[in-house]
Amino acid sequence: MLVAAAAAAVLFAPAQQPDVQLVSNVQSETDGLNPVVKFAYTLAKQDAAKQHVPLAITSGHRTWAQQQALWQQGVAEYGSPQAARRWVLPPAESAHVKGRAIDVRPIEGARWLERNGNKYGLCRRYLNEWWHFEVATLPYQPCPAMLPDASYG
Repeated sequence: MLVAAAAAAVLFAPAQQPDVQLVSNVQSETDGLNPVVKFAYTLAKQDAAKQHVPLAITSGHRTWAQQQALWQQGVAEYGSPQAARRWVLPPAESAHVKGRAIDVRPIEGARWLERNGNKYGLCRRYLNEWWHFEVATLPYQPCPAMLPDASYG
């Protein structure tokens, strides 16, 4: 119940201002995450470990500047903002900047989280990003349907 109440509070709270390791200068993989996301991930990681499934965050909270750099890199790489939006969003729209998204590795852990994440409210959000998860439901409720990619959000 505590997780459900906390998740509801965060999901309806006003917003705050790819595979790149962006947490190298922080002390913990969960630093900067929204408290509900941090709690849900911590519980999921503990349960995954009990089943001998490796699970780690490769990218969690990102600063505005980090996300802006990824956005600019994406636009350059994919040729247009429209094409880049399939893989990266501008800082004002990124759940990572708000501390509400995590990218996980390895694929075995991501697959485990996709199968079990709803127990913690964590859901895979995009069909084209097997690594990207957000708190998108209350614990033990079904996850919403995945979007084709970030441009649909």
